[in-house]
Amino acid sequence: MSELSVNHLLGIKYLKKEDIDLIFKTADHFKEVINRPIKKVPSLRDITIANLFFENSTRTRLSFELAEKRLSADVINFSAASSSVKKGETLIDTVNNILAMKVDMVVMRHPNPGAGIFLSKHVDASIINAGDGTHEHPTQALLDSYSIREKLGEVKGKKVLIVGDIKHSRVALSNIFALKMQGAEVKVCGPKTLIPKYIESLGVSVETNLVKALEWCDVANMLRVQNERMEISYFPTTREYTQQFGLNKQILDSLNKQIVVMHPGPINRGVEITSDVADSKQAIILDQVQNGVAVRMAVIYLLASKINR
Repeated sequence: MSELSVNHLLGIKYLKKEDIDLIFKTADHFKEVINRPIKKVPSLRDITIANLFFENSTRTRLSFELAEKRLSADVINFSAASSSVKKGETLIDTVNNILAMKVDMVVMRHPNPGAGIFLSKHVDASIINAGDGTHEHPTQALLDSYSIREKLGEVKGKKVLIVGDIKHSRVALSNIFALKMQGAEVKVCGPKTLIPKYIESLGVSVETNLVKALEWCDVANMLRVQNERMEISYFPTTREYTQQFGLNKQILDSLNKQIVVMHPGPINRGVEITSDVADSKQAIILDQVQNGVAVRMAVIYLLASKINR
């Protein structure tokens, strides 16, 4: 397969396994590029990309911007906090104004689930979903799988544990879709109040005892608690959450094997993971950050090659 089966990256659930393989193969090439002394390639010199962030983001926005600049694209950055959206402008109007400036691709993060899908039906540009509400965050899931593949050789057959706030996490949902598609086994762990009722219908098992879950897995992906998405309290106190579901060095060292520890960031140190775990040799958190640029370069490059010039 030499090109993606989709014209937009709206969610992992719209991809095929061949798409993921192609993205990873392309990311391998770009990973080599970003480790050279000259880190830029002229691949997208005639492409203009608009980054539309209607929600706060530091790492994802910077990662996309760096990926775009490494490919020599022209980049427009748009932050809704300081824009006409505050004055009541609709999503379509905002985007149409940006498209009137002849933009080829839009990278968008939005608080409403499905915002990217809605947009792809109404505007003539390639859309990359950089996170839509509690729905999906496809590039994060791709870079997580890519990091597992890099560390363990392949994703197929691996046992991956996702710990934490599954209910509000778009990272968890995209990761479940991506991991299952590549043949991994997936288990989730967290307070019962933070695990959606439907989760087992996605082919995922549930374990509420953290140590048991860790004994089972090859990889533990520790998610933060998304307090900003909660209207009510889902557990008594942060301290109690940490006691039951926080990963510390003592637990890590007590396991009968070495597991790989991941975190999509930002890390709440001392809550879901302690500093000595986050900074340990078993953690691949900084590898995830580096791989994020290569994977996003691959996605942008592959989608751009489908844009009709």
